[in-house]
Amino acid sequence: MPLDHYVTLGRSGLRVSPLCLGTMTFGMDWGWGSTPEDSAAILDAYLDRGGNFIDTANIYTKGHSEHIIGEHLAKTPGKRDRLVIATKCTGNMIPGDPNGGGGGRKSLINAVDESLRRLNTDHIDLLWSHFWDKHTPIEEMLRTFDDLVRSGKVRHIGLSDHPAWLCAHAQHLCRANGWEPLIGLQIEYSLIERSVEGELLPMAQELGMGVTPWSPLKGGILTGKYTRDSIKQDEGRGAAWERKIDDRGFDIIDALVEVANEAGCTPAQAALKWVQDRSGVTSTIIGARTMEQLDANLGALGVELSPEQTARLDEASDMPQAFPHAFLGNIPTVIQGGTTVNGDSRDPWDMAPKSDDERW
Repeated sequence: MPLDHYVTLGRSGLRVSPLCLGTMTFGMDWGWGSTPEDSAAILDAYLDRGGNFIDTANIYTKGHSEHIIGEHLAKTPGKRDRLVIATKCTGNMIPGDPNGGGGGRKSLINAVDESLRRLNTDHIDLLWSHFWDKHTPIEEMLRTFDDLVRSGKVRHIGLSDHPAWLCAHAQHLCRANGWEPLIGLQIEYSLIERSVEGELLPMAQELGMGVTPWSPLKGGILTGKYTRDSIKQDEGRGAAWERKIDDRGFDIIDALVEVANEAGCTPAQAALKWVQDRSGVTSTIIGARTMEQLDANLGALGVELSPEQTARLDEASDMPQAFPHAFLGNIPTVIQGGTTVNGDSRDPWDMAPKSDDERW
């Protein structure tokens, strides 16, 4: 699947690339990352391959990430128009100011205005609420989002890192009040982090939110660099302990390396392909601090995993879900009276890879 085979995000007409370029590494203001020059080169390489989906946030590298993107795009008229620029709000950029972050109207309007200034643009294509602000009524945030869309400053809205019950409540509030609906859900999802399969993923599919996973390589754990043989846990101070790789994690890595060798790709590419193939996933966020990392991650688009290989990764990474999912897994036999009933594609227990028909 090429990078320029676009998919619509959620229940919307917004077309995005199947891999989204995450820009948390743009700028070295956190003591690590890419220089502005290297960041611009990575951005251009992604665009040249047909990518159009850029993910940033107001707080990434203290605002420098947005500034690098805006400054670079301004050098080439027309380049910005073909891009889908997504950024996030609710992160506090003003230490000591309780209204400098969060989901309140004052914070959101100021955050959007500042992001527009740094991005050197008159609109944001997709605005994410970065974190759940439990101290702000969700109605206040959603109504402000609607006002921002109506003003033309924002085109679409989504939620990042919010619990499923709140996402569902928010979407129904939007529909009931005629406010702009939520079209996206950004969540952590990887072979190691599969707890989102119980509530968040089926909720997103049911309510029209396209899923954009972050950390699909679990902070580098799934690159194949860390194996049982390459690192040792020594009195709780080894690299394995620091990265919290438990026995389940090592079992996943073992299976991943084996599958990658069979598929003729790197473990990271196999891990990315597994995530992108999951039901409900629209566009997976990849990071790239160097051009080599970008090329390697984009290479996942050419990987093919057989059903048997996917099943092995599923088995190695399987994890229990919170009640009532394990309990309900046996209930269909009670409901159906011994008959076979075909459910629809939104069955919360069916997290199988997408077919091409489902994907497109």
